[in-house]
Amino acid sequence: MTMIQINDVFFGRTELPGIFEDLLNSPAVNRLSRIHQNGAIFLVNPDISHSRLEHSIGVMLLIRRLGGSELEQVAGLLHDISHTAFSHVGDYVFDNAEENYHEQIFETILRSSDIPEILSWHGYHVDEIINGEFNILEQPLPGLCADRLDYTLRDSYHAGLVTAATVRDFLNHTKLENGVIQLSSYEKAKWINELYKKLIAEVFNFPLYVYANRKLTELIKSELEANRLTAKDLQQDDTSLLNKLRSTASGYEAIRSIKLHKDLDVFMRKGMGLKMKNRQLNALI
Repeated sequence: MTMIQINDVFFGRTELPGIFEDLLNSPAVNRLSRIHQNGAIFLVNPDISHSRLEHSIGVMLLIRRLGGSELEQVAGLLHDISHTAFSHVGDYVFDNAEENYHEQIFETILRSSDIPEILSWHGYHVDEIINGEFNILEQPLPGLCADRLDYTLRDSYHAGLVTAATVRDFLNHTKLENGVIQLSSYEKAKWINELYKKLIAEVFNFPLYVYANRKLTELIKSELEANRLTAKDLQQDDTSLLNKLRSTASGYEAIRSIKLHKDLDVFMRKGMGLKMKNRQLNALI
């Protein structure tokens, strides 16, 4: 059997079956390596520049660690392939308050890619991904699931809120009970719940980062209204869309202004004005 080795900051070096090599080589999955996990934040803080592919691989590896099936691991790797450029900025552009635009277009994007063919090479059908029930991967808020747990840990790590060693120690206290992720102690449950709150306050709702996401949202909206962009352009990667935005003098200056934090003080006085999904976490033991 063909195997592939991948390395992750939390899970270390892992050997995986060939289906994952084929999927990682797929243009639809590879595109996620050029999508920033945290939207426009990298424009004002280059230290927070990890990709949505890194997160997707992390979700897949967490499901694997917890004993999830190969199919659920595949679902974990694929769960974000329909994200627009700049991730949740796409939700703000399309006024999607639930921040689930990528879920609404997931089936269309998946079926139109080369992934159905790749799945068939390995004995799976795309309908198993679309119609499957994957309780390790996803749970409704405020429950703990692989997707929510990975982005909490990974985004916190890249923002400097936790160390990799702390994350690896925490993961040793995760377990699966009746198909749901739980923790081995009250202390660890309290820790992850508090870290989630800290991530929301110090990253997702941090004024400078909200400013960056809002200003990029406004720019993209204005380009759509002027017919210089189409909704299809948001299915490109960040670099391609950024280059297109910068191709006009006004777009170039708008991106430069974001990087220079232009009018941040005015933004702060007027209020952040970007509607973001209300999130909370309630991990169980």
